Amino acid sequence: MSRRYVITFGCPDRIGIVAAIASFLAELGGTIVEAAYHTDQDTGWFFTRQEVAAESLAIGPDELRSRFAAVVAELGGDWQILDTDERRRVVILVSKEGHCLYDILGRVASGELDVDVPAVIGNHPDLAKITEAHGIPFHHVPFPREDKTSAFAEVARVVDAAAPHAIVLARFMQILPMRLCADWTGRALNIHHSFLPSFVGAKPYHQAYRRGVKLIGATCHYVTAELDAGPIIDQDVIRVGHGDSIPDMVRKGRDIEKVVLARGLRWHLENRILVHGNKTVVF
Repeated sequence: MSRRYVITFGCPDRIGIVAAIASFLAELGGTIVEAAYHTDQDTGWFFTRQEVAAESLAIGPDELRSRFAAVVAELGGDWQILDTDERRRVVILVSKEGHCLYDILGRVASGELDVDVPAVIGNHPDLAKITEAHGIPFHHVPFPREDKTSAFAEVARVVDAAAPHAIVLARFMQILPMRLCADWTGRALNIHHSFLPSFVGAKPYHQAYRRGVKLIGATCHYVTAELDAGPIIDQDVIRVGHGDSIPDMVRKGRDIEKVVLARGLRWHLENRILVHGNKTVVF
């Protein structure tokens, strides 16, 4: 795909927002190649995502950001401009289960997910070989049960050194401390193996089995200090029956987890997700 500038913007709804943005881009000679809009009737908040062909503009991304900031200053709200030529970096946090990691690394290796993965961090060494086979450094950070403070400090050091656009908790199975939740707000994505808000916390497949549900699912969401309660990015489900055991549900659920996490990560990296409060708009 040719180089594009992706503009995302959210503000209190009012007449003239679309016209102001369109006029601004038209005056610069910008060609809009994709545009989406939404107004939340409950909150009165307006959202838009627009892709502009970079070749149609005589200015670069920094100048575009500077000029756009002046245009939207009177409207208030939040905005961002992404340059698709900027390589996106993803750091992955894992534990022992590797299905989500395998899936992401496979998509990266095939070019389907065109990103750099500067590091994979695991609190167990089990996934070191598969990571290193892809030419990616694996950092084993043990987590003692008594005090995890120093372990999380080392994880933060490795992550922050990579300056990633996304930190993916690919079945990491550790609860991030509040400080890291705050530092990584809007960048840390988790895959939870249930259709939230059902079955939060540990062993959701076991909880679902005991409840006798007929659908199990997976949820990709942003990480917040409240466990499994961050803004939801994507979800999906698969049917199960009375004859399915817990291992059957785990096996079926893994397929959903991989797809949901991959979709959520791609949407995040393409700046398709606008967060407002604890809800998301996904363009």
